[in-house]
Amino acid sequence: MKPTLGLTGLTINAMALIAPGAFLWLTYQEQSLYGAPMAGCAMWIGIVFALVLCFATAMSYAELSKLYPGAGSSYLYAEQAFLSKSTAFKWARLVKFFTGWNSHLYYWIYTGLMVGVTAILAGWLAGQLFPGTFSTTYNSPLFMWLFCIVFALGVGYIAYRGVNGTTAVNMAINVIQITALVVFSVMAIAYRAKHPDGAVGLHLSGGVPVDYNVAQVDVTDDKGKKVQDTWADSTPKVDDKTKQPIWKQQDRTVAKDDLDKAKNTNAVELASLTALKLGEGDPYPAWKADDKGNVIVKNGLETPDPFILSYKPADAVTGKAGDAKDPQTFNFHSTPASVVAPHSFGSVLVQACVAILLLVGFESVTAMGEEAKNPKKDIGRAVLLSLAIQGAICYLFEYFAANYFLNSGYTLANAGASGAPLGDMMVLVGTWAFGSYSAGKAFMLIQAGTVFLALIGTTLSCMNTGARVTYAMGRDEEVPTQFGLLHGKTFSPHRAVWFLVFISIVVGILTTMVYLGGQSADLAACDKTNFWYSVGIFSPHMYVTLPNSVLIITLISNFGTFLLYMTTCIVAIVAFREHHSFHGFKHVFIPVFGLLANFGCMLFYLVGPFTVAGMSVKEPYIALGCSFLWILAGGVFLAMSSKSKGKEILLTSKPSMAS
Repeated sequence: MKPTLGLTGLTINAMALIAPGAFLWLTYQEQSLYGAPMAGCAMWIGIVFALVLCFATAMSYAELSKLYPGAGSSYLYAEQAFLSKSTAFKWARLVKFFTGWNSHLYYWIYTGLMVGVTAILAGWLAGQLFPGTFSTTYNSPLFMWLFCIVFALGVGYIAYRGVNGTTAVNMAINVIQITALVVFSVMAIAYRAKHPDGAVGLHLSGGVPVDYNVAQVDVTDDKGKKVQDTWADSTPKVDDKTKQPIWKQQDRTVAKDDLDKAKNTNAVELASLTALKLGEGDPYPAWKADDKGNVIVKNGLETPDPFILSYKPADAVTGKAGDAKDPQTFNFHSTPASVVAPHSFGSVLVQACVAILLLVGFESVTAMGEEAKNPKKDIGRAVLLSLAIQGAICYLFEYFAANYFLNSGYTLANAGASGAPLGDMMVLVGTWAFGSYSAGKAFMLIQAGTVFLALIGTTLSCMNTGARVTYAMGRDEEVPTQFGLLHGKTFSPHRAVWFLVFISIVVGILTTMVYLGGQSADLAACDKTNFWYSVGIFSPHMYVTLPNSVLIITLISNFGTFLLYMTTCIVAIVAFREHHSFHGFKHVFIPVFGLLANFGCMLFYLVGPFTVAGMSVKEPYIALGCSFLWILAGGVFLAMSSKSKGKEILLTSKPSMAS
């Protein structure tokens, strides 16, 4: 590989993987839903907690990169660190192999996850752009699966072309996504500042922003029967006094007959709808009424009842702690201080364990040691710079803005039930800022375009890193040697790249399978029955019982991340133990803290479902099972490969090349 990357190029490549423009859009729904109904209150401080963990690990990577510059990242570090010791050298091959093997659990799954969530974004955008063909509630499974194939092949081709093209693409993407991020964040904070408690504000009805309350009608099933409403524990709701059923309600929309002079005999109502320029399918206003419930008519027209925003503490948290029917539920932050407050330790841990997905990637440049001009000096600096810029600045700013924006018109529960909560927020602030729904929607689509670009950069950076780890293992004959070959013209590990493309297609499709799983209540029935929805759609209630596929794949990737980061912290301790530059704080305290923090987060996935309300047991234990099978497969592969090649698993003497 040719050394072409300086500090800027290395930092840009790592920044592309820690893509704040992409992950705010992609993970906000997951963060809102997991640990609901209360854990979302600690979203911002959870990122701070995760940042501390990542900086501890990043310091270990930065220190190791000074000792062992070269392609392979932790894989290279593990071997060199143990081979340099007088007694621990015998563990060098075993630790090196499992470091590389577990790196694949992270990088391969992470790349596939990015392909999958990009397909989910594309599916949601298809519903926004072509509502006649695609549902705005359910993404088309077929569309997402086909998109996974095309997207993975496209990103794979860029990776195949070589790292110089990759850096140029990542530079452009970083500039665009950070600019778009700042614009949205400023607008979100401005919306909250301009709409104090008691002000008329916007909310969404059927995805359309309106500033009036919407009339309600009973929900009916496919046979026309009214559907009884239920409590959080699925028990039916009844009136306390009459003991009669309470029927589930939904927003009313303007029907064709409402606008037909021949069929709507209420001339005042018809004139009011016409004056508001409402069309078929638009949210139907609840009309302003007096104290006795009589609709107020002024100048021959009815007036829509305005939607009043609330930031009152009593509305910010509703329900009762420990009540299964009406559990304590976090809706929004009543003050700026609430956004940055921890609220509860369990909630912080829930959010921190998800936030790891947002922040990983800072270590990716350590796999580009052979492509760096000055690896000993620049790689460690690029690791820390990328995490500081994207994590400590961009993420904390945008997550403060998004959480501060929440209000009675758009709550955390609304975000958890949405396929794209950031898209919803952008429509709301865009409609307010630019004066119309069409302008707000256009603003959202432009922002979504920058998210898509950021996802290209993220997927590309992860694919490059994963392929280079596979290349290093192939070069060392720890995996098939075909993966250790470089292309004659592009100097990229082309066979590792195309194999990772195949893996990412499979993982991406699995990610989209039940992306709406884990709901707390039944979804509405799918409103489309065309070819695009002929397979892959489940009954509304199944989305309550089925685990969330995005979360499962996320946790598998996170387990791989924790294993890799823990190993790297151990390697850092070993590497500097007998070295002349040993420093107690940098080479013992920090890596030990990183080791314990990573282990603690991994352990929390296992005990959290039994100690924190709202955490499901399904997703973490499915992810743990998959991770265990991967490690077991690695042990079997190592044993069989060693036997066939006559190689020692535990070394009895140092290789002659080691010093």
